[in-house]
Amino acid sequence: MDSTPRRLIDVLLNPAALWSLLREYFNFSRLRRQQAITDRAGLKEFIQTRASFVAQTSLYGYLRTRAGMRYPELFDDDFFVNSINIAKWQVWLACLSDLTVYAGGLLQRHPQSDKGNIVEIMQQLLDEILQETGIPSDAGEKFSQSADHVRQRLAMTDWSAVTDDEQAFSHSPTALVEWAPVVDEYKQMDEDIVLNSVRFRWQEIRQDLRKFLDVEKVLDL
Repeated sequence: MDSTPRRLIDVLLNPAALWSLLREYFNFSRLRRQQAITDRAGLKEFIQTRASFVAQTSLYGYLRTRAGMRYPELFDDDFFVNSINIAKWQVWLACLSDLTVYAGGLLQRHPQSDKGNIVEIMQQLLDEILQETGIPSDAGEKFSQSADHVRQRLAMTDWSAVTDDEQAFSHSPTALVEWAPVVDEYKQMDEDIVLNSVRFRWQEIRQDLRKFLDVEKVLDL
């Protein structure tokens, strides 16, 4: 996940840069849709890239809408830049949590799946992603604690109860409302719209994973 403040500023201030980011993702998404997800490495890559995409576009999109023409003065404020970086990583963790739970639920739905195997697979994928990410220098002091909460959520998940809908995506919408560096009064006004916007971003990703996940090969059945 890109942690460079300059890239964040470019995307937020420049509509062309935002469109480039979106086009880059959809080009990659089309490429991925040509290939089945046939192993755990492929599933891990899908979770990583989609969690990052939803986290960044949700957060940047909300800030762009709310701040409007005030972007230049906002990014002269070091405190704001620090806050956006912290928010970025917190929303990413929530997106990672939601998509990992959903993916594990899809694996569990196979009639020959084994609960113990699902737990092992999903915890291993999550641990690999978190280990590769490490503790980003701009993520704030609560990053490790929040990462542990993601691990705890997976450990406590009843995989057989994970439904094939938006139920699993409960943490990422609320994380955006909680962590976005926006005045609380505005957050209260925007809450329903923000929650729904994040849920909407997951729809295509759910469709892609459902369609191209080869459960039997990932589970080694």
